[in-house]
Amino acid sequence: MSSLQIADREFDSRLIVGSGRFPDPETMREALRASGTEMVTVALRRANLNTDEGENVLKYLQDDGYFLLPNTAGCYTAEEAITTAKLGREALGTNWVKLEVIGDDETLFPDVPELLKAAEKLILEDFVVLPYANDDPITCRKLADMGCAAVMPLGAPIGSGMGIRNPYNLRIIKDLVDVPVIVDAGVGTASDAAIAMELGMDAVLMNSAISQAKHPVKMAEAMKKSIEAGRLALESGRMPKRLYAKASSPEEGLIEVDREEQ
Repeated sequence: MSSLQIADREFDSRLIVGSGRFPDPETMREALRASGTEMVTVALRRANLNTDEGENVLKYLQDDGYFLLPNTAGCYTAEEAITTAKLGREALGTNWVKLEVIGDDETLFPDVPELLKAAEKLILEDFVVLPYANDDPITCRKLADMGCAAVMPLGAPIGSGMGIRNPYNLRIIKDLVDVPVIVDAGVGTASDAAIAMELGMDAVLMNSAISQAKHPVKMAEAMKKSIEAGRLALESGRMPKRLYAKASSPEEGLIEVDREEQ
């Protein structure tokens, strides 16, 4: 499977995983290992990096060697998101940011005007911006044109597990932009991830699909395999769809049979 290139970094895994909502830190660590991910997101405003047991989740992630991607989850204005991104740069020593600017608590859909405003300002301050966006081709094209390192359209609402609800828009987005397209949010099971990859997406970001599974470590392994299978299928080139049947065995050289004698 080919590698994933985002800005100046290259990743062997096309699966990005969030670090929140796991039952405990050890389950998180085992699931992340099973997923094969190299990049892990950290929600600076929402995630409690210190558990009740006093175990430092951030230290675990750093010790395990993951590339940490701070995100601005929980921000509702461009200014909140910009401030949080700067805090992430100070805390984690990276200018990368997964940019989220949420419109409301019900849908957790992005606030597009605020998102565009925040992205533009952060790019001017030399951030590598990966914005969480609606599955809207025009919004994604604007984000890519202004200099975002990737665009991250939702597959379905955050935490819904509804899968890929609008594959046609995702394909249009992929055609319109020249940066990686990463499906972010909505994946519920392994087949959803495979579908995203078969559609031509460059990667998939997920959290709840793994952390909220009955067996997170097993689901993480399933997601790893589904990402690999979906990408391999895309690179292989599927057979064309046909309305009518076509025999899989050769039709030339068939043994002559007199049907009237049967």
